[in-house]
Amino acid sequence: MNQIPVAVLGATGSVGQRFISLLENHPWFKVVALAASDRSVNQKYSQATRWILDSPMPDYAKDMIIVPASVEAVQAKIVFSALHSDVAKELEPQFAKAGVAVCSNASAFRQADDVPLLLPEVNANHIHLITTQRKNKNWSGCIITNPNCTSTGLTVALKALDDAFGVKKVFAVSMQALSGAGYPGVSSMDIIDNIIPNINGEEEKVELEPRKMLGKYIESLVPPSSAGYDSAAGTPPRAFIEFADIKFSAHTNRVAVLDGHTVCASVALSTPQPDLQVVSDILRNYSAPESAKNLPSSPRPVISVREEADRPQPRLDRLTGKGMSTVVGRIREDSIFDIKFVVLSHNTIRGAAGGSIYNAELLVNEGLL
Repeated sequence: MNQIPVAVLGATGSVGQRFISLLENHPWFKVVALAASDRSVNQKYSQATRWILDSPMPDYAKDMIIVPASVEAVQAKIVFSALHSDVAKELEPQFAKAGVAVCSNASAFRQADDVPLLLPEVNANHIHLITTQRKNKNWSGCIITNPNCTSTGLTVALKALDDAFGVKKVFAVSMQALSGAGYPGVSSMDIIDNIIPNINGEEEKVELEPRKMLGKYIESLVPPSSAGYDSAAGTPPRAFIEFADIKFSAHTNRVAVLDGHTVCASVALSTPQPDLQVVSDILRNYSAPESAKNLPSSPRPVISVREEADRPQPRLDRLTGKGMSTVVGRIREDSIFDIKFVVLSHNTIRGAAGGSIYNAELLVNEGLL
């Protein structure tokens, strides 16, 4: 196909850099604009950016001149948003109104009634919410979001278990990498020889977002109260997501790891304590829906199961499947719930930039651009 012109908003930040790295030589997309804050505008990207990734800055980006993050300055069919949520809340609708598809890593619209919160290997059909979104908002563009980076790997693993056994309750404890805080992020004086047992807003996201992603896509004029929406707030959507009836309790922690979020999860199932080998096989053999299976960024495998007693580990396993796979290990019985395991995913690849690119590929593949 002819390459589709795309742009990156928030291009100089840590997630913006990951977008630029992953979009190098992408078979479907060509980066035509890099946008950032006013202090970087009119500079070459290489001059304005302190590159922090361990891979080199792509040659294509070095001499690109940074433009303002505005509809007038950015001429592209798809924009990848690495904006802070408060900025995204203002700017992303402007692009959607102008007919641009916004694939956002920001949290500003994740819980909006008609905005898909997507993991294509989990809920690819939720992308059709944008048809309702376009009718509700009277715009030809759209906003699509990917979830919080801690919700990502956990939700992929839970999807496989929910399909096979039904998931009732989840107790999760995260150990989140420093790159999740952006750059410069957490002070070295705070994190060296330390664990920070609070990340503002994270626990609420981990307890809510998987319920939307694991929920059912339903076409109806009036969503029930169980969908999680307030029908009194305005015109009800023509399609909606009925949230999954799963109870979550989450503890989120920042640890001295560069990349890769680890979550220790205990899960209560509708089928009590299934055979552990069966659980392992269900996870290992989980496959993405047909529409999301063979895209350029599709995780291969979707879930990698480690049999070793001390895996997964961020340093050893975060780049499994080029950083797009979810890695699960230490599957065992739980004395309070039914099973427990450890799940790892790369927070700035699968949990951020790579996830948004995967969403954009699904959008194109479904003929919704």
